Amino acid sequence: MNRFVVRSVVRGLINGRSYSSGSSISGGDAYRSAIVGRSLQLSGHQHNGVTFGGFEWRRMMSSAPASVEKATSEREEKTETKGKEVVASSYWGISRPKVTREDGTDWPWNCFMPWETYRADLSIDLEKHHKPKNFIDKFAYRTVKILRIPTDIFFQRRYGCRAVMLETVAAVPGMVGGMLLHLKSLRKFQQSGGWIKALLEEAENERMHLMTMIELVKPKWYERLLVITVQGVFFNAFFVLYMLSPKLAHRIVGYLEEEAIHSYTEYLKDIESGAIENVPAPAIAIDYWRLPKDARLKDVITVIRADEAHHRDVNHFASDIHFQGKELREAPAPLGYH
Repeated sequence: MNRFVVRSVVRGLINGRSYSSGSSISGGDAYRSAIVGRSLQLSGHQHNGVTFGGFEWRRMMSSAPASVEKATSEREEKTETKGKEVVASSYWGISRPKVTREDGTDWPWNCFMPWETYRADLSIDLEKHHKPKNFIDKFAYRTVKILRIPTDIFFQRRYGCRAVMLETVAAVPGMVGGMLLHLKSLRKFQQSGGWIKALLEEAENERMHLMTMIELVKPKWYERLLVITVQGVFFNAFFVLYMLSPKLAHRIVGYLEEEAIHSYTEYLKDIESGAIENVPAPAIAIDYWRLPKDARLKDVITVIRADEAHHRDVNHFASDIHFQGKELREAPAPLGYH
């Protein structure tokens, strides 16, 4: 059998078949190839379709030619432009399923889906107020009142710009609270009672308020700078506060939401008096709150104010749970309670 292998090698050399110097072929590999005629991978380099002793060595990387592989790779990485929409071809097959509105038209938003929309509960009591009863309540209440002073001085009656600042800050507590409860749930191997999702729902709802207001108000450069500064300070301060005293953190947010209700009420008064033009509602607001197609700015501010009233109730409720010496997970979370 060894003589047969040697003759095959000599015959290949005589026929002018040569191999690169970097390739090495073991006698055992050649023997197995000669016997079973299977594809064999050469060490160092690979040779495609080379005949050796009457048997063919084939590339094992792919059954397709190299040129076809290259074209396929380029096709996978290529981006296709369809009108104004750019669609990236994905090797992983990741794509959003086709989503439509109730009337059959294409859903235009990627930031939220139809099943995340809702009709605001406008019957909520806007006059409810948590009367400070102890030191923590009074500290929270006074802190919020003090924070309102520079806001009133800076924005005065420019309620659109005030709303942008307000929503930038208001979207922070739910995210911080949800994040810390998430980590606590992982750390202690405990369920959250739905409060993680409830607080993240609040944060997302506040963010949608901001996305709506940005369509209506174009902040100036110094207002954008102020937003960045305030958010940076508030996030870190609230993070530390929530770690130290969740009951105080939620109470402060409850009072912040009460001030938000007051600010949006004043906003509505200026719209009704004609001081602020009652422009058409942005398309994103119409779809998110399921408003009529002819909705106006007044309708948008009305539903946002109702949302803030719900956030007020949720945070005062959360603070009350802590004041009773319990953890949030021991009480059912108000899911879907925007």
